[in-house]
Amino acid sequence: MCDGWVMTTTQSRLRRLALERVSALDDLLCERNGLLTVLDRVVALHGTARLIRADVGASSGFVAELETTDCAVVRWMSGTRTERMRNLVVPLGQGIGGKVLALGAAVRVNDYVTSRSITHHFDSQVRGEGIGAMLAVPIVDQLDGLPRTVAIAYAGMRDSATFGDLAVERMLGVADQAGTALRVAAVAEANKDDAVSAERRRIQNSLHDSVGAMLFTIGAQVRALHDALAENPALNSKLSALESDISAASLAFRESLLALADTTPELALPVEIAEHTRSFERRTDVPTRFVQLGPVSPLDTERTALLIAVVREGLLNVEKHAAAQSVIVSFGPTDGGIHVLVADDGSGEQTESGPGTGMGVRTLGERAARLGGNVSFVRDEDGGCTLRAWLPNIEPN
Repeated sequence: MCDGWVMTTTQSRLRRLALERVSALDDLLCERNGLLTVLDRVVALHGTARLIRADVGASSGFVAELETTDCAVVRWMSGTRTERMRNLVVPLGQGIGGKVLALGAAVRVNDYVTSRSITHHFDSQVRGEGIGAMLAVPIVDQLDGLPRTVAIAYAGMRDSATFGDLAVERMLGVADQAGTALRVAAVAEANKDDAVSAERRRIQNSLHDSVGAMLFTIGAQVRALHDALAENPALNSKLSALESDISAASLAFRESLLALADTTPELALPVEIAEHTRSFERRTDVPTRFVQLGPVSPLDTERTALLIAVVREGLLNVEKHAAAQSVIVSFGPTDGGIHVLVADDGSGEQTESGPGTGMGVRTLGERAARLGGNVSFVRDEDGGCTLRAWLPNIEPN
């Protein structure tokens, strides 16, 4: 009986210790997610749309960013039923958002389509979403010490509920957090710029958006033909030679871009991943951002090539299969090694073996295994998929 009591006590203590560690891990993850939110403008605004639903209790939340001083465009949405609101242009004075832009203050209506306090340029879109009550507030930034509206946050209700003073207060709190995140992102971006690097970047982007996108597209088509013509050795041989030539051209092109970027060897890999990310976003119009989670020591050619291949494979599969609204590419040190991941929020159909045919992921997994690492593909619980590669740190000689 004594032994049983000791065992029970030990189990309780271990269980309590495990719960404490899980709680500590959750806190760390919350901190990390908070930091990532303020690192990037798009992530901040996309997160704001989701936060509106959580904090205000709205059926849907969406955010419009100012294109000019008198015009905003709805870019980020959460909880919407249709795509009618996406890319909706909201001029000064029109609808509830245009009124917020004109007044620089919160505006709410109990029934959007019958309200006499706003114009009705967007009734069809709002009616299509089934929204009744709506609340909109400005997201404000400081420019030379002067407040200015940089975006508009919206909350909508589909039932008979209305927005009271508490909801307005919470909405203003969400907008304040978004404004802080945008200021941090703007300062981080400004600190990277100077006249020389700006001109280099202009030339670099011009080349990347033309030649880089073309090489990526050709390479993707060649890989697709490989799968389609697997039983034709003669054509496959020619395709392999073509793919080799494309790889050589891409390598020379990347080296030219890196020279224009005036980067150091340890920054070469992040620069290249960022370039692939930018190319994907411009080609597909899917909001895509690259986040580096920490400094990484220079890697050898084989490891560098593998991580770049994972990014390319992940973005290619998102483009072909995911029907994503946003993508994040993450890179940095973790778990005694280095990782890269491509995560999307898409709803596209995937096969059981992984994205597309699964061949690309399996091949990457075999290459990673030879280096002591791994490649995984998982479907996220809240929708979307994540392709992740991990490689161990190289032991110093």
